[in-house]
Amino acid sequence: MSDYPAPQPGPQPGPEGPYPSSPGDTPYPPPGMYTGGSPSGEMVPYGQTAQTGGWPQLPVPAGGQPLTSIGDISITQTAVITPAGRCPIRGTVWTCTDMTQVQSSIPAIAIVLCILFFCFGLGLLFLLMKEHKVSGFVQVTVQGEGVYHSTMIPAYSRDTAPQIMQQVNYARSLAAMA
Repeated sequence: MSDYPAPQPGPQPGPEGPYPSSPGDTPYPPPGMYTGGSPSGEMVPYGQTAQTGGWPQLPVPAGGQPLTSIGDISITQTAVITPAGRCPIRGTVWTCTDMTQVQSSIPAIAIVLCILFFCFGLGLLFLLMKEHKVSGFVQVTVQGEGVYHSTMIPAYSRDTAPQIMQQVNYARSLAAMA
């Protein structure tokens, strides 16, 4: 038995309610239906579809919980999961290629300030201002037993390539320990 009373539905909106709905469709659950986990406060047994915090509990995939993901490649303790298929992590070969470009330019505000402060002798100092724009991708490739997959991760800053390389090195260490 539960110590909690059964939830009572709230007021039902009429046709003039704030939310449009189809006939017979209500935004409230039917009486007796719980929407937030186990009503008794106990742990929900594995395989049930109770919700916690509004998000359904998903079963842990075979092979364990994903430790990290690089683009669309997920890595568990024992397997690599890609859209091309899954393979054991032991013996996988990882390749990381940095294809980013950094472009430096003088911003327009520096040119305007250079012209304004030229008469004071400080104008040329503003030409030292630079802005850096990073573009391109970091390509990560994994090759295992019957699986070859490559993913391209867009670079938004100078830190993207070192971060991806660190994740690839972590995947390599997992492959070596397996």
